[in-house]
Parts: sequence; structure tokens; C-alpha cells
Amino acid sequence: MRLAAAAGAVAVAATATGIAGADPGNNNGQKNDSDHVLLISVDGLHQSDLAWYVANNPKSTLADLAGNGAQYTHAHTTNPSDSFPGMIAQFTGATAGRTGVYYDDTWNHNVFPAGTTDCSGTAPGGEVSMTESMDIDQNALDAGQGLAGLPGSILQMTGKPAAVLNPAAMPVDPATCKPIYPSQELAVNSVFDVLHQAGRLTAWSDKHAAYSILEGRNGDAIDDLFTPEINSLSPKGDGSDWTKDEKYTQQYDGYKVQAVLNEIDGKDHSGTKQVGEPAVFGMNFQSVSVAQKLPTSDSMTGGYQADGVTPGPLLKGALDSVDAQLGKLVAELKAKGEDKNTTIIVSAKHGQSPTKPSDLTRIDDGPIIDGLNKAWAAAHPEATAPLVAFSVDDDAMLLWFNDRSQAAADFAKQWLLANNGTGNDIAGAAKPYTKSGLTEIHAGADAAAYFGAPADDGKHPDLVGVAQVGTVFTGGHGKIAEHGGANPADRDVALVIAGPGAKKGVFNDDVQTTQIAPTILKLLDENPQKLDAAKGNGVNVLPNLAK
Repeated sequence: MRLAAAAGAVAVAATATGIAGADPGNNNGQKNDSDHVLLISVDGLHQSDLAWYVANNPKSTLADLAGNGAQYTHAHTTNPSDSFPGMIAQFTGATAGRTGVYYDDTWNHNVFPAGTTDCSGTAPGGEVSMTESMDIDQNALDAGQGLAGLPGSILQMTGKPAAVLNPAAMPVDPATCKPIYPSQELAVNSVFDVLHQAGRLTAWSDKHAAYSILEGRNGDAIDDLFTPEINSLSPKGDGSDWTKDEKYTQQYDGYKVQAVLNEIDGKDHSGTKQVGEPAVFGMNFQSVSVAQKLPTSDSMTGGYQADGVTPGPLLKGALDSVDAQLGKLVAELKAKGEDKNTTIIVSAKHGQSPTKPSDLTRIDDGPIIDGLNKAWAAAHPEATAPLVAFSVDDDAMLLWFNDRSQAAADFAKQWLLANNGTGNDIAGAAKPYTKSGLTEIHAGADAAAYFGAPADDGKHPDLVGVAQVGTVFTGGHGKIAEHGGANPADRDVALVIAGPGAKKGVFNDDVQTTQIAPTILKLLDENPQKLDAAKGNGVNVLPNLAK
């Protein structure tokens, strides 16, 4: 069942500041060429958020883009709806089962753990953490580059973030006994690969240096990749990172906005070198996602009001901030005369669940995993290792097992579905849960099939639990929403395309964010079939484009 207003169309009149679009009534007429595509991911932005914001802010930049562009009211991001597979999907057209990337922090049965130097005589199996833990210095905004004057000097950060990754924190390839860099993890090519091979300039800004996974297997497909570390220590001075206070999250987003402004001006992200406006570039915003997750920040309540649609004060402020920053980007395009040849795409890596406060059930997953391992050991005294090798539980449950047999998977499924307990609600009061907070479980071969992955692939989870609406796996009372799962609020995201090549209108087709990748290539007059994911796999250009 879709969220209330999730499919609500944004209907507004074109404004005087509107970005150029195609004539919706003239499909055969001459279209403006798009030489550049600016992709913006507003992490956490549901279609219902867009509809609410535009209805209440008809003169906003978001209203302008939606009203003058193509708005897709039934767009869905990936499952899992984590940032890593969500972003990779927008640039490759592929889901996790094809890319081999299920989350930013996972397990791979076919690699050795980070730091392994002797690759003989040991069974493989190791964590793959493409998070701040892979930085040379995860506490530094520049990830360990050693810049003086941070955070103000962050625009001087390298555009080749592989240089600030720590090989000792990477999984090890058993065949070579060498660290596996993020760019070697991706099983398919990307928009960046296609455009780089065509000799066109590329750029991107994101939140971890490990987003160098998007650079392609040669590590050179993105000419300018700006990745200030969001989970580094913020200026607050209490040991917290940039996501623990909405004010600092918005400050962090502002650095990436300035990088994109510099790129619109034809410079590199630092603004010090003239290189030309990239063919494809953009960034992700974190502030909406953070305001959806934090119970409070800056004396304001996070999340949504009781109806699950109306933003609370913290989230309203985050949406206002994103809209103002988008306004800066649009204004700069117009000031440089680039609005006539730059198409803007606004979407989201992921949504967030739950939106309705009364749905929230916070569950500490630690005792659940411990209980499962204890039950396994009791039933299998011959076992020399715990059943669960690794787990990632946000508002889905992804488990990797030391015993990959179907019997082990079935055992875990039956135990989890029989497990009941007590979590807590939005006010911190006790709230019972059933079935480990899950509604369905796919285990063993069924887990591989659920993601469309080969059964013998070493990367896919051995068990995936689809959470009951409202379940958030977290200790204590720290979060009121999360992403990563398969529920509508996790996956129903905004998608707007405005500018040359975009047919103005509201379209109710069921579409996927994987279709953004071939659409970018189509807008730039490159062949979408050059994407591995588009070759005979049904990943098509978004419908109703004017080009």
C-alpha cells in the first residue's frame, strides 16, 4: 500500500525563473540539445515530500523544476534501499544482484579480511566496509589528506579520493593477495565509463572516499570526484560527526554545493582550475535524510507529524535548505547561460521508513543475532563458528552465514519467525514485536533469487528479512527512521527531469531509478546500450522524454 499522497502530482504553473524545457505539445518539433546533465540526489526525498513541499511552497525552486519538467510520480529506488546500491543504480542502471554491491558495509565469502598478508591455507570470508573506515583518517573531513585549515579548506581536497583510502582497510583478493580497491568491486560499467571513453568530462560529489567505486575498474572514469567525509568529526567539538546535528549537516552539504557551483562555472571542484562544465556532474544532499532520522536537533523535533506526510519543524527546515541550495545552482546555470543546454535530474538514493511516528518500533538487533547463534550452537554442537558471520540491520535484516547450506538458512528463517520480544516506541515506551520485527524472510537459494543473483555468488546475503512497517533495528532511542529496506517509504522516491530533453508533464508510469543511467546517456546523445545493465536486461530510458 502506498503512502498517503505518495503518488500526488506536483501541479504548478511555470514561473518566470523556470528552467528551459521542451514544448510538451510538439513531440516532433526541434528540441533543445542537452550538453550537460546535473544529477541531484536528495537522500530521503519521497514523492510525498515533493508533493507536500510544492503545494505549500509554489514559488520554490523545487516547484519550478517540477512544474517545468517531467515529473514521475511512481518512481522506485533499489532494494536494498541503501545509499551505495541506490547511487550505483542511478549511474549503472543495475540493481544489487547485478552489480554485486548490496550495501556500503557487507560480507564477501570469496575474499580475505582486510590486513591479510598470508593468503595460503586459510578459508576466505571477510568484511567489505566501503564507509569512513576505509579512509586513511576517518576523523578528518579530508579523509586524511592532511589539509590545513579544515573545514574551511575542504574544497582543496583531492579530486582523486583513491589517494586517501587506506589499503590496509580493504578486503584482500585471494588470487593476488592484494587489497581490493572500491573501483574493483563493481561488476558492471557506468555512465562515467561510457562518457570517459567518449572523451567527455565527468565529475561527482559524495559523502565517502569509497564512492570511488564509481570511477570504474581502471579508476579513472571520473575526472573530478569530491568526497569530503561526512562521518568525520564535526566542528561541534563533542566527538560527534556531521550527521548528528542538522545545522552541521547543512553546512556539510554546502561544501558540495560550492563544488558544483564551481563546476557550473567551468572549473574543477576547488574553483582553481579551468576545465569546462562536465558532461555529467552533481551531488547528494544529506540534510533531509538526517532530519528524518534524528528525534531532535537544535531544539526542533525531527521526522514527520502524526499524519506521516507533514514534515516536522526540523525536516521542514531541511527541505527549505535544500530548496535554497538548488536555487543557487539554477541561478548559476542561468547566469552563465548554461540553463539552455543543461538538464537537471532530481531524485533520491533512498527514502526513509517509517514516516508515521506511531508506526515506529525500535528493536535492538544484537540480542536477536546472539539468540540465533546460541540456538544454532545448541542444535549443532559440532559447529566451530557462529552461524552468523556478519549482519547489516537498519530497517531490513541482511545476514551472511559461516554455514551456507540450505539447512542452515532454513534453520535461521524458522528461528527468526518464531522469535518475539520487546522494543520501544517513538516515546521510548516498551512496545512488543513479533517475528523478529520481520514480515517475510528469504533464505539460502531464495535470498539469491530475491536479488536476482547467482546462487553461488559470494557477495549476496544468505538471508534477507523484510521488515514490518515501522521496524528500525537500533539500540536505545537514537533513531526514529531508517532506510535499506523494501517497504514503500524506503523505495517511493521523487524523480523530476527539467531542462532540454525533458517533456513537461506529470507521468504516472511505474519507473525505477535504474532508468536514470540510460536516460543520462540518451540526453547526452550517447548510446544507452553501451551500459552493461542495458544490454538485453530491460533497463530502458525513462518514458515520455522529449528527446
